[in-house]
Amino acid sequence: MVRYTFKKEERLCNKKLLTKLFQSGSSFILYPYRISFLPSQHLPHPIQIVVSVPKRRFKRAVDRNLLKRRTKEAYRLQKHILHTFITHHEEELLLAFQYIGKEILDYQTIHKRMGIALAKIQHEYNTHHMAKGN
Repeated sequence: MVRYTFKKEERLCNKKLLTKLFQSGSSFILYPYRISFLPSQHLPHPIQIVVSVPKRRFKRAVDRNLLKRRTKEAYRLQKHILHTFITHHEEELLLAFQYIGKEILDYQTIHKRMGIALAKIQHEYNTHHMAKGN
């Protein structure tokens, strides 16, 4: 049975890990997100994520919070796809979703793009992992 939860251990709050993710992690753009990821070790949860929405683009906090809530909800409902993939490979992953869109998208669009993003993370992870192994 799949559990649709998003607990505190799944949130990336450690400043050292955040710095490491943004300095040496791989990234790609899948509108409306710029997604950064970094395989890691010794994490409290197999996948830790952070969601950010820029203050420069969305001046009002209610707009930023709305986009973060929608992103987290879309991730929460679809994370089992990525979670089973990562646990199967016995790895751990740091993940960042940076909202780069210029407008506030509706939830259905964000949900659909999140599914595509999680599939692309798997593909990029395999590509990155294979290149590192050779």
